[in-house]
Amino acid sequence: MGKSVFYHAGCPVCVSAEHDIINLIGTNNVEVVHIGEVRNRISEAEKAGVKSVPALVTPNGNVLHINFGAFMADVKG
Repeated sequence: MGKSVFYHAGCPVCVSAEHDIINLIGTNNVEVVHIGEVRNRISEAEKAGVKSVPALVTPNGNVLHINFGAFMADVKG
């Protein structure tokens, strides 16, 4: 089974959600992508269906939008 991918933009809501996700599913089961810093992964997140961050994309492609930090358009600038 592949890893989930957790996309976030570094805001306090995102960082809090990152800690919760890691505590829930473990660091070995999730790749954390800070798209505020790794901007070349924004299009990847959008193609996966991410509309806002923080969001978790499961191994089978489900997008779980967690709380609300920012819309992808805001992250893109």
